Amino acid sequence: MGEFFGTDGIRGVAGRFPLDETTIARIGYSLVEELRLSGDKRPLIVVGRDTRESGVWIEGALARGVDAAGGAIEAAGVITTPGVAYLARTLPAQAGVVISASHNSYEDNGIKIFGPSGRKLSDALEQAIERDLKADPAMFASVKTGKTGEDGKIDVDEQLKVSYFKFLCDEIGRGLDLKGLKVVVDCAEGAAYELAPGLFENLGARVDSIHVTPNGRNINLHCGSLHPQELQQRVVSLGADLGIAFDGDADRLILVDAAGHLLDGDYILFILAEHFRARDRLAGSRVVATVMSNLGLELALRERGIVMERTSVGDKYVLDELLTRGGSLGGEQSGHIIFPEISLAGDGMITALEVLRVMTETGRTLADLASGMQRYPQLTLNVPVVRKLPIETIEPLRDAVADLERELDGHGRLLVRYSGTEDLLRIMIEGQDEAAIHEQAEGIAKLIREHLGAAQASIS
Repeated sequence: MGEFFGTDGIRGVAGRFPLDETTIARIGYSLVEELRLSGDKRPLIVVGRDTRESGVWIEGALARGVDAAGGAIEAAGVITTPGVAYLARTLPAQAGVVISASHNSYEDNGIKIFGPSGRKLSDALEQAIERDLKADPAMFASVKTGKTGEDGKIDVDEQLKVSYFKFLCDEIGRGLDLKGLKVVVDCAEGAAYELAPGLFENLGARVDSIHVTPNGRNINLHCGSLHPQELQQRVVSLGADLGIAFDGDADRLILVDAAGHLLDGDYILFILAEHFRARDRLAGSRVVATVMSNLGLELALRERGIVMERTSVGDKYVLDELLTRGGSLGGEQSGHIIFPEISLAGDGMITALEVLRVMTETGRTLADLASGMQRYPQLTLNVPVVRKLPIETIEPLRDAVADLERELDGHGRLLVRYSGTEDLLRIMIEGQDEAAIHEQAEGIAKLIREHLGAAQASIS
């Protein structure tokens, strides 16, 4: 990670460095300049955003930088992150830029950049942009200040969103008949608020949509994949077959079965892996997950002759492993699922369609499909920190972690890592006794607060 780019692009409070207008315009300028070095005389950048109120002026600032550097820009308006990745791949464009802070609250925003393959920007290009941003400001002398257009907006080509919708319906949804299924969809007041309900209705499902009235400030507010309580209640009260919850930019999702039980990305990976393997679609009989995935997933897959490989947290690392060593399925517990043969970006709507296809092909309920995996009790503590010192340099913390790892060996796991996007140190612990892992995690959290100047931990 660099000074600007984290594990998932640039993210922070909208209006503050590095998401102030000047820096954003310079990012647009630098992106075009770096692409021109690769031989693109007038690089085309496709841009999309979620529903945050800051997205409009950030889009305008980015466009000023692109224009000053001699690039061209196509705006898709409000669209999902994977929608932009799709457009970057198919226009074709030299890059796709998403303006979103994913599951964060509306005050935050971010910039994620995709290459023409639909894959997130390479580390080398991110580093080149960072070098430009730190260079002589005179480099950006031609970047205009002020608004783009009379109202600060840039023209939106609605056909871009239509083409993505047709891809989902006609290619991913080909042959999928959802007649007879009742689905509740929580769009998190985010980028999928129009696309997702229309997609499932187009394929024949009876759809009840919630959180589809974004106002610029309610994105992810008590809704979506991080706050699914209302969705759970609604699925049960309506007698629906399942519930689907997206996050703000719809690159991930979680599911709710007919009884209101939550099914996270681990359950989704299990359902898809078992189905794919039975139909000889699981390349190498392997699944790529991260260090956060539950031990229960690993054991359930192993019982079925499927190997689970773990990577660092972040869908970019999952994708790297899939592309480097081969594979047709990978993802994260958070609900980022990647099908590299379809798309190099996690796409919550594609994932939902794949699970619905399993249900329709097998005639089994979501709960039945998930029943083959038994989840180990797992707890994640998020401990705020004021500095990120290497854990191995803090002797009491290092020793406590080593002791607990030995204690859990064979019947549990411990992971202590810094967040890539926030000032947090995360403690993930799983074991057979829920009360015991709470006590063990609190012991580690206490040491973190003592040595890293942290405040109260929060549980996720």
